[in-house]
Amino acid sequence: MIDLRSDTVTRPTDGMRAAMASAPVGDDQFGEDPTINELQSRVAALLGKDAALWLPSGTMANQVALRALTRPGDDVIVGRETHAVWHETGGGGANAGVQFTEIGTGGRFTADEFIAAIKPRDHMLYPPTTLVEVENTHNRGGGFVVDQREASRICDAARERHITSFLDGARLWNAAVASRSRAGELAAPFDVVSVSLSKGLGAPAGTMLAGPREVMRDCVRHRRMLGGAMRQIGILGAAGLYALDHHLDRLADDHDNAKLVASSLRSNPRVSLVADPVETNIVIFSLEAGAPDAAAVIAEARARGVLVVAFGPRTVRAVTHLDVTREQCERAAGVLVDAIGS
Repeated sequence: MIDLRSDTVTRPTDGMRAAMASAPVGDDQFGEDPTINELQSRVAALLGKDAALWLPSGTMANQVALRALTRPGDDVIVGRETHAVWHETGGGGANAGVQFTEIGTGGRFTADEFIAAIKPRDHMLYPPTTLVEVENTHNRGGGFVVDQREASRICDAARERHITSFLDGARLWNAAVASRSRAGELAAPFDVVSVSLSKGLGAPAGTMLAGPREVMRDCVRHRRMLGGAMRQIGILGAAGLYALDHHLDRLADDHDNAKLVASSLRSNPRVSLVADPVETNIVIFSLEAGAPDAAAVIAEARARGVLVVAFGPRTVRAVTHLDVTREQCERAAGVLVDAIGS
């Protein structure tokens, strides 16, 4: 099967497995896992932050950040269809007790739109806006890279109003490669940043939170509350270190493969790409009137050896990653075009 459901389906390479098997470990809850300590220091430096903390998943990282940066009843401003709202099973309300205000279009929003949406802290009716969150790349927006100048303006506006800024950088490595930037440059305007090791970089688990040292200390407590405190996790930390050493530069291959898939789909009049041009490794397309629906396309593709997922009744997502070759992506594109018909 050619699995394009997500960049989380990758399996550790032989080199990554060897690094995991030989990793020195200790009890992370005592701060004694040397491999995790090395990884946390390295990611903090890469992102230009005081400290970093390993968590088992991106969703837990986002939830811990919400717990640490807000209070129950607060308002969090986000772009439309952001991951924290759409893909975390209501965790923001259940775990942090916050409400979300979605603004902008297609995941993008401007500093002016952010300022207009802010709810004052002393209003007798409104929940106070205490956090603004930006997702880069934006998953449901088709993997687009956030405009860095606008991100800086948003963070400047937040700082002026004593509002914390958080970057959900689950695919920040992809954004950095696509924009020919360093991850630290993209993270710089934000108070707290998350970045995944288990998506484009192919580690079996791990997302990092990075920010001020005192915030990271608070996040340690919230991580435990949510069940994310673990023991000898250097085995997983070693996978992250290996990924940073070996899998960053090759992200451009995933982007090229996604553009190849998009090019085939673009030629079909029954298809409309959500993000066009495709910038990174995510291809989301809508099925026009007269085309089969998403369920039918997915079933037909599966029968022919290609796995993709539905993002709506007439919307499909395909994601390229290190476990699929260019030749496989060419084949998958042909299967999808045939499944859609013309």
